[in-house]
Amino acid sequence: MNPFDNRVAVITGGAGGIGAAMARVFAERGAKLVLADLDEQALSGVTRELEKSGAEVLGVPTDVSQPDSVEALAEATLRRFGAVHIVCNNAGVATFGPLAKSTRKDWEFTMGVNFWGVVNGVQTFVPRLIAQADGGHVINTASMAGLVGMRWLGVYCASKFAVVGLTESLFVELRDHGIGASVLCPMMVATNINDNSLRMRPQALRNPAGSDIPQTGGDAPPLVGSTIDPRQLALRVARAVERKELYILTHPEQREILKRRAGRLDAAFNVWELECS
Repeated sequence: MNPFDNRVAVITGGAGGIGAAMARVFAERGAKLVLADLDEQALSGVTRELEKSGAEVLGVPTDVSQPDSVEALAEATLRRFGAVHIVCNNAGVATFGPLAKSTRKDWEFTMGVNFWGVVNGVQTFVPRLIAQADGGHVINTASMAGLVGMRWLGVYCASKFAVVGLTESLFVELRDHGIGASVLCPMMVATNINDNSLRMRPQALRNPAGSDIPQTGGDAPPLVGSTIDPRQLALRVARAVERKELYILTHPEQREILKRRAGRLDAAFNVWELECS
């Protein structure tokens, strides 16, 4: 069974980057699309592009950090298409810098989108998926930074680790309903997340001018790993939906990094055993 053909996919953060790439790949497989984003101009552009390609698509301006806005997204989806089958809680922002210098506004901005945005999507759409009794799939976008703690990404890591744990629980809880759940954990992807995060950050949650730390250069630690195109990632997501996979990993170099982390966890038991002997 094609899990996309004539099915309705809702994608937050759908106006660019990973979200727009998933929309294009899902449309190629026959999905009807609902794209949600805070950037209304970019959202209109992607919506028009997909319509020209023959896709059925609805664009809905949405602030995922606000439960009422996500509820309005669900209601708009049902008015247009009558159902929802695939939910991609993908909207995300990036903040950067040492934890000792992170501000309360950094935490509220990052958690509001990256964590509460996913929670709002789950609380809004999952009960509807269960009530429909027609299968479906939930994809939550986390990051490699949700699997391994990284220097100068502590706030971002905290938000993404939470998404990983949430999705692992969701995977187990939805299995008996015939609904899949996946957590997307990429390394570097060629998107404009850094610029967009600065540009779209609400005024009330911005730090004083000039106080944000540049995301590259200076004392910033170098980013390690290759950068992939969003379409490559979107194709990997589509395969994961088809196979009902929990973890969606995207870069070959992730294997060794995760092995080292697992090794450190395993070695911690050696210390515990010595202390107990």
